[in-house]
Amino acid sequence: MRKYLREIEISGVILAAIGIICALVWGTPYGMWPCGLGLLLLLVIFLYKAFHWKEYERENKQYIMIILLTIAILFFQMLTKR
Repeated sequence: MRKYLREIEISGVILAAIGIICALVWGTPYGMWPCGLGLLLLLVIFLYKAFHWKEYERENKQYIMIILLTIAILFFQMLTKR
């Protein structure tokens, strides 16, 4: 698992970014699935690194901020599209 962490991380970030862009351009339903999948991949990485907190402390703090920011953007999009 350790040798694939970087690839999974990059895939999650790209999918989350695609989801945010799709949500901004076409609306929340189109961006929800890629962003959700990207967040799920980031969550898997975060959970793995959380069990190894001392080794990945700096990265874990960044993941927390990225996940919270992405959720806030999608939540704001859902509120403004009504």
